[in-house]
Amino acid sequence: METRSIWSLRLTTFMIALIPVAVAVNYVGKAIAAALKLPLWLDSIGTVLAAMLGGPVVGALSGAINNIFYGLTADPVSFWYAITSIFIGLAAGYFAYTGWVQSTGRAIALGLVVALVSAVVSTPINVILWQGTTGNAWGDALFTALRIHEVPVWLASFLDEFVVDLPDKVITVFVAYLVFRGLPQRLVAQAGARRVQGGR
Repeated sequence: METRSIWSLRLTTFMIALIPVAVAVNYVGKAIAAALKLPLWLDSIGTVLAAMLGGPVVGALSGAINNIFYGLTADPVSFWYAITSIFIGLAAGYFAYTGWVQSTGRAIALGLVVALVSAVVSTPINVILWQGTTGNAWGDALFTALRIHEVPVWLASFLDEFVVDLPDKVITVFVAYLVFRGLPQRLVAQAGARRVQGGR
């Protein structure tokens, strides 16, 4: 069997089709969250699924293209967070490749990792653009309370982001994991992904 690098990009027909599908899933998820005024983003399910199937580079591309497309069609602020989506794709793809989609427990742990990555990358953007807030009512309420108690703006901003990213990314990764595990093995193999089972 051919061994390929985790960081390789193979633009097969499957991959070319996978990226726009991932972008569409992200777009719809974000639109639903906005329409229902959910305290979540739901804009990375496609990115994580693409990363599980195609690896970190495909995940990063899917995330970046989604932000560019959303920025052009709905909200220009989305351009700024393309870097966050890139890191989400890279992290999800790397850890999925190294066995973090073996079980439900590991998938939830991967959600925690992705949440942490997202919060770390997004915090400087939030500080630059919004003086540390996220625009999410739950997170910004925490930010305000922390600032009243003179918590430094960078820490308050990180916690503001993380309190939203934690449930959002755990749900995101878990949904992507369920889809990934439900796909036929033939399709997963065609994508070049490794659906690890047991200790393999």
